[in-house]
Amino acid sequence: MNLHTAKGTLTETRETLPLDSLAEVDTVALDDQSDTLAIIDQTKLPATLEVEYLSSRDEAYRAIKRLEVRGAPAIGVAAAIALYLDVHSYWEHLSSTDSAPVTDAEGWERLSARLTETATYLDSSRPTAVNLSWALHRMGARAAASRHAGDTPAAAVQALHDEAVAIRNEDVRVCRAIGEHGLSLLHDGDGILTHCNAGRLATVRYGTATAPIYLGAERGMTFHVWCDETRPLLQGARLTAFELMASGIDTCLECDNMSASLMSTDRIQAVFVGCDRVAANGDAANKIGTSLLALAAARHHVPVYVCAPTSTIDRACATGHDIRIEQRAPEEVTELWYERRMAPESVRVYNPAFDVTDADLIAGIVTEFGVARPPYTESLAAIFQRKETVERNKVHPE
Repeated sequence: MNLHTAKGTLTETRETLPLDSLAEVDTVALDDQSDTLAIIDQTKLPATLEVEYLSSRDEAYRAIKRLEVRGAPAIGVAAAIALYLDVHSYWEHLSSTDSAPVTDAEGWERLSARLTETATYLDSSRPTAVNLSWALHRMGARAAASRHAGDTPAAAVQALHDEAVAIRNEDVRVCRAIGEHGLSLLHDGDGILTHCNAGRLATVRYGTATAPIYLGAERGMTFHVWCDETRPLLQGARLTAFELMASGIDTCLECDNMSASLMSTDRIQAVFVGCDRVAANGDAANKIGTSLLALAAARHHVPVYVCAPTSTIDRACATGHDIRIEQRAPEEVTELWYERRMAPESVRVYNPAFDVTDADLIAGIVTEFGVARPPYTESLAAIFQRKETVERNKVHPE
């Protein structure tokens, strides 16, 4: 969907849109007209809906690091587009110099070096979300295949463009498929609890954990969604509650430590969350606080479903103990959302961005190829077997 669909106020690199136009705007997009990565700046929500146009790898790195674009799938798409744009810009510069024309052999050497350098740089922006490295690796593989096929460097740059667009389009299709499988686990009128933001703002469109909610609403179903506030960055309050209300979904906000109390009232039939990395055994790293939510859900016999594209499942990671957890700045806890500092000066702060929910607390992992159930070492392997069959036959999951 074109980012310019909803008319707004355009400055040199930013465009402010009406708040009620969220459904018309993709979270991440490649703007071919301006050769930029266009993102919704999520640090401005819910007060302002602002699209930012990024033209350099440094701007893309900053946007990912500062959570202007966030959510594992959205980060992957943004990184793929940013990598293409950087290589494209580099090749344009290399081709337009006044010196002797660059030979294909020399061009390939320079292009490959630039691609590796930029991919490594972007991959260092956030360590936990596997989609970031997955997308960058996929872009690198596409370039290598182009070189192996005897393409010119210019043709390889076009191939990278096409691959970035394909990754973006697949994200939309995958999220909708996750929505279909997740919807099979729900009933009309269900109460659903979610944590952080695994909605349309964490992907190009639909979201992962919210995709079943959106698809159900499209079909006339009614859900009652409870959003954990999600300290310390308030993604549930600022993002999930905002986007659900913008779509007309019945939404109620609560502080994270109220979830157990809420589940004891029998108003929650399921917990749906996203994740940033799933280990081969089914352990899942998601926004900090998810593991406590899962423990409370187990006590109250509420099923917890993790919604994860197969690109988020890291089969090279044996268990959750192998997942590197990002540590973030102490200021996010002590002062970021306050008019004045709300903690003593110099107090030590523990601020991990994620925690790991053990596989035995997860009722199912919802992917675009179906719902995996315990034991996950077997069911996730079966999911990937289906994926390989689908890709071999070049058909899309339903």
